[in-house]
Amino acid sequence: MGCQSGATESKSAYPKALILSTSIETPATDSPSIKTLKPYTDLVFEKEEILSAAPGTKSVLFNSDGSKLYAMNLEGMSVYEFDQASRKLNRVFKFKPTVGMGWDYTTDKPIRSFEEKPVEACFSHNDSILWVSLHNAEGIVPISIKNAQPPFETASGIPSKKITISYPESTSKDSALLPLIKTGKTPKIITKTADSKYLLVSNWHSYNVSVLELDKTQFPFGKVISTIPVTSIPRGIVVDDKKEKSYVAIMGGASIAVIDNKTWKTERTIDVASNPRHIVMDSTGRLFVSYNKLAKVACIDPETGKTLFTAPTHVQPRTIFLSRNQKFLFVTCYSGNMVDVFKISDTGFNKIASLPSAGKPVGVDIFENDEKLEAWVCSYTDGAIRVYSFKKS
Repeated sequence: MGCQSGATESKSAYPKALILSTSIETPATDSPSIKTLKPYTDLVFEKEEILSAAPGTKSVLFNSDGSKLYAMNLEGMSVYEFDQASRKLNRVFKFKPTVGMGWDYTTDKPIRSFEEKPVEACFSHNDSILWVSLHNAEGIVPISIKNAQPPFETASGIPSKKITISYPESTSKDSALLPLIKTGKTPKIITKTADSKYLLVSNWHSYNVSVLELDKTQFPFGKVISTIPVTSIPRGIVVDDKKEKSYVAIMGGASIAVIDNKTWKTERTIDVASNPRHIVMDSTGRLFVSYNKLAKVACIDPETGKTLFTAPTHVQPRTIFLSRNQKFLFVTCYSGNMVDVFKISDTGFNKIASLPSAGKPVGVDIFENDEKLEAWVCSYTDGAIRVYSFKKS
């Protein structure tokens, strides 16, 4: 489902398209090869760089090999693609705005806004599709990142969103129509099973989680097969592929919902502290959670429900992210305007850095090679991405 604009043909190194079709070419397996890194035990902060993004950047996401970073600009109604090595902006995916209803989180009231406001994202099918949640559109859209495809004939009954693709170092532009897959009101986090068979979406105002079955050969590449009710506002989701479970942070309450990935039903809840926002898991199955209102992070054993250890953070910890060796936890602290970095042991957190981060930091993702680690942090109010570089030892 796509169209070409009347713009001149792109002369960039990228294919002209991002036009979605009936087929997305991907390898037989959805397990990108990730280079094994040298062991390290310590991080030493070296420098900060500031890149220009767009207004209201809500989240950032690296592709599997760390060569490209994607920034979801909620207020800018766009997705930016940055090159990790050069720090340059490669492509801008700009949504055409349509009037819709949004939400004022200060007054807890609906407000007039636009539908096309990107919140979070997730890659599937070996990084060929970038799924983006649109805050006020009650659904998500797939963007074809890698492959040029022939146009797909408009499918009856499937709503769409138009994007323009521009290349900052060229005057060329392309355009595409993206299918909008309805999930629920105010979709937030998107995550997938490792095999890219299923996608999960937390719907803030619907008090539920949507489960999509994915099919890279069948337009629009995903369909909702289950809607799982939860007790209050859901936010973070993490999938345990080994145990076929998913864990959902109930930010509007004080629990984590445990979902059976075979039946797509909630099998139990884990009682935790109030207002859990983001949630990640290490290779041993331990959960790490940020508590927004309480200003702390915690490590939880999901089998027993026991909190193993906690640590205070600066005000309003939002997104958290584990280093590749799972020994360091990065925490963006929204109202604290800080990024806290913890070293993780078997029994606790040890804070090794608190880095000033103006502009309400909210999203973070990490690039690593053998010599260094970079934490790319997006700020909501100042339209910047800060790159914090650490030397490994």
